Amino acid sequence: MDEAFAERIAKELAKAPPHATGALIVRLGALRRNYKRLREAAPSSETAAVVKANAYGLGADRCAPALEREGCRCFFVATLEEAHALRALLPRAVIYVLNGLFPKAAAYFEKLSVRPVLGSLQEIAEFAGYSRSRSQRLPAAIHIDTGMERLGLPAYEVQGLAEVGDMLSSFRPSLIISHLVCGDLADSAKNEEQRARFEERTAGLQGIPRSLANSAGVALGPQFHFDVTRPGISLYGGRAQSHGANPMEPVAWLFGKVAQLHWAEAGETVGYGATQTLKRRTRVATVCAGYADGFFRGLSASDAREGPAGHIGEHRLPLLGRVSMDLITYDATDAPEDAVGRGGFVEILGGRVTVDDLAGFAGTIGYEALTSLGRRYQRIYVDD
Repeated sequence: MDEAFAERIAKELAKAPPHATGALIVRLGALRRNYKRLREAAPSSETAAVVKANAYGLGADRCAPALEREGCRCFFVATLEEAHALRALLPRAVIYVLNGLFPKAAAYFEKLSVRPVLGSLQEIAEFAGYSRSRSQRLPAAIHIDTGMERLGLPAYEVQGLAEVGDMLSSFRPSLIISHLVCGDLADSAKNEEQRARFEERTAGLQGIPRSLANSAGVALGPQFHFDVTRPGISLYGGRAQSHGANPMEPVAWLFGKVAQLHWAEAGETVGYGATQTLKRRTRVATVCAGYADGFFRGLSASDAREGPAGHIGEHRLPLLGRVSMDLITYDATDAPEDAVGRGGFVEILGGRVTVDDLAGFAGTIGYEALTSLGRRYQRIYVDD
């Protein structure tokens, strides 16, 4: 962390109320720069933004308007409820709902002026019928499955779609999408297989914009970009590709407040299960964070393994023992005594321990780590 940014963070933390147990700082400037990088990586395509799950846990109410200020005009959410909240923030944006059209829900999409992503012939037939009843060609996307076997029209339904063209003339297909299965593995043969299937299965649907690339797909190259890219995790600083450097800036910085400091003697154990025995006289810092805040129990340290370290300034604080619901403990012995005090903040997540580092320690992925972060923390938004 450079000196200027450290000073900015210190000022923001000072604004947190005294009772705050910690702070999740969201750098909107980094979010916007990440969007710009993704747009520059696919210059011939429109760059949309996936802001589902409350902008991957970081706050859609602040992240989506920041992305719109950076030039984003198209957004993807998972549910109609998310679309309702987003429409209130962005009255002019194009909004797609990825989880599709449930029975008798078409009127809600029309009322909000948002677009369902239709993933079956049943959904298409219902939306077409509703559009005819309203004497309008309402817009919607069509989801074609190319190998995920999750949502989307399977191959036999795509063939059926070509045979019932009257349904497509009843509403306005505004986008055709599919989703990569192994986009994070750049050398996977599955990527080219899906790209070829997408080309083949959309060949009879000329004139409709197409979208295949998520964050990982953007990194795979122009042949995957088509007309619209849909980055998600990369916007928020997470790793899209399993290997190689991550070019995105960290967006989330998490700080926990020190609740107590005490000295413990060598031979004592720390935390539930007595999984870690102190090898020296240790200054233990107890910090307000735990698995109820998205700091997973799987991050725990023990005699057999390290956990993710915390930081105060440039001082590294090794994690001690098992993660509790609300508390974690760090070894603050090697940090100057005046650097670590009751009510001070320990950096849990940021530029030195990234969201993907946390995920790696816990045996999960950055997506889960991000969307689980800091529900009880003071949220602070900075736009540098």
